Amino acid sequence: MKLSFSLAGAVILGWLCCTPALAQKNSTFTKQDTLRGSITPERAWWDLTHYNLQVSVNPADSTIRGTNTIHYKVLEPKQVLQIDLQPPMRIEKITQNGKPQQVRQDGNAWFVQLSETQQKGSINSVEVHYGGKPQVSENPPWSGGITWKRDQNGNPFVANSNQGDGASLWWPCKDHMYDEPDSMKISVTVPEKLMDVSNGRLRKVVQNSDGTKTYHWAVVNPINNYGVNISIGDYVTFSEKYKGEKGELDCSYYVLRDNLGKAKEQFEQVPLMLKAFEHWFGPYPFYEDGFKLVEVPYLGMEHQSAVTYGNKYKNGYLGRDLSGSGWGMKFDYIIIHEAGHEWFANNITYKDAADMWIHESFTTYSENLYVDYHFGKKAASEYVIGIRRNIRNDAPIIGTYNVNQPGSGDMYPKGANMLHNLRQLTKDDEKWRSILRGLSKEFYHQTVTTQQIEDYLSQHIGHNLKPVFDQYLRDVRIPKLEYQQDGSKLKYKWSNVVTGFDMPVRVFLNGKETWLEPTTTWKELNGIKKNTTVKVDDNFYITSGKVAAK
Repeated sequence: MKLSFSLAGAVILGWLCCTPALAQKNSTFTKQDTLRGSITPERAWWDLTHYNLQVSVNPADSTIRGTNTIHYKVLEPKQVLQIDLQPPMRIEKITQNGKPQQVRQDGNAWFVQLSETQQKGSINSVEVHYGGKPQVSENPPWSGGITWKRDQNGNPFVANSNQGDGASLWWPCKDHMYDEPDSMKISVTVPEKLMDVSNGRLRKVVQNSDGTKTYHWAVVNPINNYGVNISIGDYVTFSEKYKGEKGELDCSYYVLRDNLGKAKEQFEQVPLMLKAFEHWFGPYPFYEDGFKLVEVPYLGMEHQSAVTYGNKYKNGYLGRDLSGSGWGMKFDYIIIHEAGHEWFANNITYKDAADMWIHESFTTYSENLYVDYHFGKKAASEYVIGIRRNIRNDAPIIGTYNVNQPGSGDMYPKGANMLHNLRQLTKDDEKWRSILRGLSKEFYHQTVTTQQIEDYLSQHIGHNLKPVFDQYLRDVRIPKLEYQQDGSKLKYKWSNVVTGFDMPVRVFLNGKETWLEPTTTWKELNGIKKNTTVKVDDNFYITSGKVAAK
């Protein structure tokens, strides 16, 4: 990453890059985009129940080989099943009950003609044998693939990052976010001097006769495909137990051996993160699988129960404050942001990439809530208001459905500020906290749509928020509160807004708090003093201005 450009430029690039594929928005989509991004007929008839992924990773020649046994329940009696694996990786064979199956490749999609009749309600499996040299990430984690690096002692240092581009860059799977396995086993064979860290809990380590070791991990909760990870290095580990809302949570840390001292100091922020987020969002969603923070050769990712870390043991975002408020230097951005995704991305997961804001808006907002918990409400407001300087309003936050296309990188700062607006509309911080905790409970371990989240927030805040969501998620204009003063009368309305926009707003009239309920037509407030000063609460992401009477 080049650091010679300005802070604002770095931040904008960071948010652009942190959302995969945003820099290459398509106006024309291909058949491959549809095969990747839609629930095809060859996906719809079966429900994924379990993966058993067994791979051998060879840093010497940058290859991965192995098998994935895909267990599924038959929802409808169909015979053609879609599995995804991207070149240059190749499927070598697919079997069911030991019998080879016919396979037809169409780009990244592989269609399996099953020879055995698929009975509705039955639980079946296919075993996929594959291998090759997976795509190398040119700019991890913002471009998908495997990172093959070496640490300062010359040892291999390997990790995957594939949000957006897809887990099928390196392992065969049902590569669509709508369906998750209920559980997963991950077995990774590496050179014996190295260690693999993957999701869930380590069940055993097997010493093999060929100078390798196999690390067997097990995940007992649902997991999305891009959250599955391999992190391989000359790791040392330390751990602690966090006393949380559901009892003791095992927290384990894996870092390069030369960084152990720095890690023990920097990772003291993990219990602080857990305390803040359990307060605001409810219990950590994966107590059964534990929490891990794992050093990798890139900035970091929200791999479920194995959050990856590469922020160089600095506070801020690589030592910079994204907000310009000063509060961004009070915490390690990667620890707080990526761990926040355990609630929004790993617990509550979007069904379609167009709804990626559900992950990134809530998690960027979680930074604000972390500041709120530890430094106070005023500091939190200054932080979230500060990140507005990175909003570009270049395109809608919601992307294009069914083609694996997210929307604008504004889903980070603008989405967080939209949620900050909603906190103001709630007018009760404890109610707002209960709403956030309720989201975690209502949609626990589920894949969701924007509509479900919108409906939930409208219902529990007690206001029809559809125009608000349309404005901030589907439009690029900033709402403007226009007002006129005529003696003791204040006239006001919204402009630069979608049809029906009616968001209430808090203003201060001569310093006195007043709530207005503007619409797109003029409304009046009578009985104010002549030449009253009008100031909009800065917590609302809007503009305002006095206009001349016509």
